[in-house]
Amino acid sequence: MPRPASATSGPGLPGLERRVAARLAGLKTPDRIQDFVNALRWNAEPAGPTARSVAESLRHGEAHCVEGAFVAAAALWIAGEPPLVMDMGAARGDVDHVVALFRRGGAWGAISKSNSPFLRYRDPIYRSLRELCLSYFPQYVKKRRKTLRTYSVAVDLRRYDPALWLTHPGFCHKVIDALTGARHFSILAPGAEKHLRPIDEIEARSNLLKEYEM
Repeated sequence: MPRPASATSGPGLPGLERRVAARLAGLKTPDRIQDFVNALRWNAEPAGPTARSVAESLRHGEAHCVEGAFVAAAALWIAGEPPLVMDMGAARGDVDHVVALFRRGGAWGAISKSNSPFLRYRDPIYRSLRELCLSYFPQYVKKRRKTLRTYSVAVDLRRYDPALWLTHPGFCHKVIDALTGARHFSILAPGAEKHLRPIDEIEARSNLLKEYEM
């Protein structure tokens, strides 16, 4: 995959200020990108829902899952890899999760921002996006209910104006709409939901562990 054309304002991504792009340019591997995303504070959205662009997330020094995925995708793009993201859809009453995707040796891995210890980085060992999504299934829960239901195709953010997700000053509605509107695939066969076993009490207690208090 060729590196993206350089912009006059930064090393590799159009519209980003040079100092912002430079912070991401030093992150050469998915491991280092994950460490960088982990170091951002958790965005608990105290003033209401947000979907900040890369520039805005870095300005605030915080992110939630989709914002972290945008940051990771931008860093991957600068490193010469496609900025791919995947939406994972939840059952009613829970929220979706978004990860940035990368491949090594034909296998998929994911960079993920989460306040939970269980919905984070995935090593590039998964043969398909379905396999990758299923790795999140056991601990994708609301109280004791397993709620992960769908996964999307890999969405290439190069298809969208970079201003919509790299530098947009407000809620990135158009890209969020593109993610939720992308083709999704069910991970459960018809009727399978009624056979799902709630997680054990000890698992439920472990899911109370959060990096940042809400």
